[in-house]
Amino acid sequence: MGFILLEGGNEFQAGMQPADERALALAGGGDAPIRIIPAAAAPDRNDLRAGANGVAWFKRLGAENVRPVPVIDRASADQPELARELEAARFVFLLGGFTRYLAETLVGSRAWDAMRAAYRAGALIGGSSAGAMVLCEHYFDQRSGQALPGLNLLPGCCVLPHHNAFGITWAPRLGRLLPGACLIGIDEETGLLNDGPAGEWTVCGQGAVTVYEPHGQRTYHHGQQLELSIEVEDIRPGKSVSKSP
Repeated sequence: MGFILLEGGNEFQAGMQPADERALALAGGGDAPIRIIPAAAAPDRNDLRAGANGVAWFKRLGAENVRPVPVIDRASADQPELARELEAARFVFLLGGFTRYLAETLVGSRAWDAMRAAYRAGALIGGSSAGAMVLCEHYFDQRSGQALPGLNLLPGCCVLPHHNAFGITWAPRLGRLLPGACLIGIDEETGLLNDGPAGEWTVCGQGAVTVYEPHGQRTYHHGQQLELSIEVEDIRPGKSVSKSP
């Protein structure tokens, strides 16, 4: 299996450099093929600019083989040639934006199957804000006020991005919607990466990570490691959760 990088938002800013440099090293260094998926930015036609920003950022960190893959809707997510490119990647990064659109674009698609295959082969799968949210079993859909099924790379989990700005306000509601789930609040310009020797997660960046579990909550800062009581090998689609608060 590979690695997972979860970021709380404001990607490609100075605070994200420690997490992204570490991710780049785990992926194989500057020569590693890095592919950026801009689908979450497509609804407001921002995918081209957002993808270009990602390319510029990773090149600044020393990447030489980085480019966006134009997965922007369900049709493109099922294109065989794009799926092959994702499967060959060593680092796939999902941009932030429209969470539900991103999840519905990828779930059950050839692109997602390719990413799962890359992950099984040792690649790093990462995402910021919406990109991190959909990697979990559940994500919070602000529009409906419900917890919806994500891609389930992280079973039993739900990421609360922008935790220091507004994600913290989701915690009480999600605690009722997802009793027993592990809620992971990640501040902006902060990442969480499972790079420990025994699978521990390391906090990287200028903010904090707050883990909400049934027995209480804990907060971690840059350089600190934590354990999450989850199994990342189960990558079947998640189940819908639609309980009322």
